[in-house]
Amino acid sequence: MELDMQWDGNPKIVLDIKTKLGVSLPIQVKNIGFTGVFRVMLKPLVDEIPCFGAICFSLKEKRKFVFTLKVVGGDISSIPGISNALEETIHGAIEDSITWPARTIIPIIPGDYSYLEMKVEGILEVKLIEAKELTNKDMIGKSDPFVKLYVRPLPAKTKISKTIDNQINPIWNEHYEFEVEDASTQRLTIKVYDDEGVQAAELIGCAQIPLCELNHGKVKDVWLKLVKDLDIQRDNKNRGQVHLELLYFPHYSERDLMNHFDPDFRLTTLEKTLKHDVANKCSSRMKKDAIIRGVLSVNVISAEGLPSVDVMGKSDPFVVLLMKKSEQKHKTRVLNDTLNPVWNQTFDFVVEDGLHELLIMDVFDHDTFGKDKMGRCIMTLTRAILEEEFTDVFRLDGTESAILNLHLKWTPQNIIKE
Repeated sequence: MELDMQWDGNPKIVLDIKTKLGVSLPIQVKNIGFTGVFRVMLKPLVDEIPCFGAICFSLKEKRKFVFTLKVVGGDISSIPGISNALEETIHGAIEDSITWPARTIIPIIPGDYSYLEMKVEGILEVKLIEAKELTNKDMIGKSDPFVKLYVRPLPAKTKISKTIDNQINPIWNEHYEFEVEDASTQRLTIKVYDDEGVQAAELIGCAQIPLCELNHGKVKDVWLKLVKDLDIQRDNKNRGQVHLELLYFPHYSERDLMNHFDPDFRLTTLEKTLKHDVANKCSSRMKKDAIIRGVLSVNVISAEGLPSVDVMGKSDPFVVLLMKKSEQKHKTRVLNDTLNPVWNQTFDFVVEDGLHELLIMDVFDHDTFGKDKMGRCIMTLTRAILEEEFTDVFRLDGTESAILNLHLKWTPQNIIKE
């Protein structure tokens, strides 16, 4: 059963808050109220009165949740930054404890109902790649962005990226893992902040993606538009976008090998699929010590619709290819007086850490006294490793509609860590 419910009250709840400076603050939570849809389940069905063994209930949908905070014997507004931080923490803790998939179980007939409790059903692996066109929150210079990511809004289950100083187009290339209790209802939440040093960080924008949109065991590459508020979708301002690579594994799928986003570079389910020949020859212990190493061949075929940056109406484009982690760099030849160049040049990169590398391709216009940037394309190597060889069209960021035509080929070189 799903029931609409409204509750208002003024319970006496006092929290003992300890700050990083060691100061203890008694905080009273007052005037609590919320409305939402509660899910009530009567299970298991049995052949004795009242015909069910237990009641299981949870908040399915939160519509409104409000409360006020007060320092016992003082005014919380006199403590800069602490009010917002406390409200966010309390909101997250209470919502997580009562919102599905969390649930409360009340036994009616004596028995073991542990199977009704919330359990982890899968693992979500997230690669935070980059963001672009972030709103600049600083008066002097540019924003210093960092990201918080979570499936459940608890501090212990929230991942925080490093801060990229003075940049509105940051590249993180960081990897995280989240436990998932119900992929059909849970979401990954991303919040991008501007680091203000000793002051409270300022929210640049946020985004969500439902986990039900992910195909089990398949990598999903997404750009998410940032908004001001996840609950009120009335924001037309451009706050930027964030680029993620997502991979969800249910526990019932075969995951006897290690996570492929693990910083120890150990063998993963993806690697197991790709490297089955090596897996058949190695022991179970050796499987976990394999590293994804290989040669990535990139054929820069052509570009189309490049922007004109020269006074005469055309450009002299060339492409610079950079492997971010190893800092290997290649450059195509310069083609004069064209906006649709055809290079058809191939470059090889020796890759030591395939699942943690980024390939960055910048298109420039060659000038006598320098170069003008025309567009950029950033990609992980996951698809190349998975498919081994493919040809595709890639959009150039920083342009209206320019594209790069590429052919990529991955040649694995399997090794075992000693």
